[in-house]
Amino acid sequence: MTITPEQLKDILAAGEGLKVEFKLCGTGGINPSTYETVCAFSNRYGGDIFLGVDDKTGEVVGVPEKVVLETIRNFVASINNPQLLSPPVSLDFHPEVLKYDGKNVIHIRIPPSSDVHWHNKSIYDRVNDSDIKITGTKQIRAMCYRKQKFSTENIVYPHIKENDLRLDMLKTIRQMAANHRKMKFGHTENHPWENMSDKELMKSAKLYDMDSETEKWGYNLAAVMLLGKDDLITSIVPSYRTDALLRKVNVDRYDDRDMIITNLIDSYYLLMDFAGKHLLDKFYLEDDRRVSLRTIISREMLVNTLMHRELTSSISARFIIEKDRMLTENANRAETIGSLTPDNFTSNSKNPIIAAFFRNIGMADELGSGVRNLYHYTMRYSGKLPEMIEGDVFRTIVPLDDEYSYDVELKKLIEKGHPKATQNEPKTLQLKRTTDELQTKILEIMQKNPKITAVAIAEELGIGLRSTRRYIQNLKEMGSVEYTGTSRNGHWTIKT
Repeated sequence: MTITPEQLKDILAAGEGLKVEFKLCGTGGINPSTYETVCAFSNRYGGDIFLGVDDKTGEVVGVPEKVVLETIRNFVASINNPQLLSPPVSLDFHPEVLKYDGKNVIHIRIPPSSDVHWHNKSIYDRVNDSDIKITGTKQIRAMCYRKQKFSTENIVYPHIKENDLRLDMLKTIRQMAANHRKMKFGHTENHPWENMSDKELMKSAKLYDMDSETEKWGYNLAAVMLLGKDDLITSIVPSYRTDALLRKVNVDRYDDRDMIITNLIDSYYLLMDFAGKHLLDKFYLEDDRRVSLRTIISREMLVNTLMHRELTSSISARFIIEKDRMLTENANRAETIGSLTPDNFTSNSKNPIIAAFFRNIGMADELGSGVRNLYHYTMRYSGKLPEMIEGDVFRTIVPLDDEYSYDVELKKLIEKGHPKATQNEPKTLQLKRTTDELQTKILEIMQKNPKITAVAIAEELGIGLRSTRRYIQNLKEMGSVEYTGTSRNGHWTIKT
């Protein structure tokens, strides 16, 4: 738990952020806004507060020796005072005193909480490096969803009857599951659903379950979203819909629109039809076999937004195709905030029942493969990297370039005698091109902000810190960049 001097030095250099807050603290006591941060950290992902650091400059001013112990006692007493923080905040670790250049810094680690906390009758949330007062009911509801230990897909509705559902779809679903299983494991492998009754299948897929509180059996929200009739879906989740929009000419409104309000399986096919109508299907060979980049990329984006959306949110999901990009947006129970990449992505299904159902019928792959596929094939489709941004609204952005052809670019490199440009090594070539692009971006960022830290560069690019440091080291070894000065007061020099 104890932070080393080297770690504190890096934290001070990186500055405040989603999980780090600096506060001045002198003989006058603790800054009252500190408790807003305690509330905000508890309501988001937890974080570290450093008392004795100027939040404007990041300079260590220190906490006077004579008030250190009193400050810690007052802080602990205050966070356990229900009149100040409700419910009170419990610490996993006692505050510690750190020494930095002979000055005292009090480090307090605030854990995330499963409760929604109030400070002076107001709710605070952490956004970037700020504590934001939450007043809207939608924001409060989103916070409650995020803190739920169970997915809302598990909510059981005992009043739902079989004739409220599209059980006629189960025949096709059995066949899809059987085909997927045989394709994956061979023709001798049967899927368990093939010989099950409708009720047995629904129980096996966890769509028919018992409410642990009432002990009543019924179909859950996952069953409603996967197999519900349209009127049932709108009666239970009235805000549910997916907007598909084309904005290439009329960017203020749309050139084409499809408002989809139906079960998740039919929604998938309708959205894929929309993508097929408005996106180019570029020629691409993989292992001497033609592969549809359009289908793969659209599938990964759309399956993700259908499977992992927060179903009960009032925020509608969107699929938008523009001239230079396409994107999906959906309400999300975020576990972190920021860009996701294959380096920092952690597999976590927001709706595990729905995700498992999609995988069983072959509409989705194993968790985590979607991110890798999206990075791999987007570069071949448009020559650029996609973006996946985690937050209370999850966004996936795929650049578009109708003029780009991976096949043509590869041919040019082969003609130029590029050492890694062979038809048998497209993956190696791709990794090389990706590395070159990222290192070029790092140089551009350093040129704009010579004092920027590696941590800040990683955040801006949305890649892992370890990868960022490796790219920077490559640039140093190439003689492209040099760092002068201390870690706190130094700067980058770009060499031509």
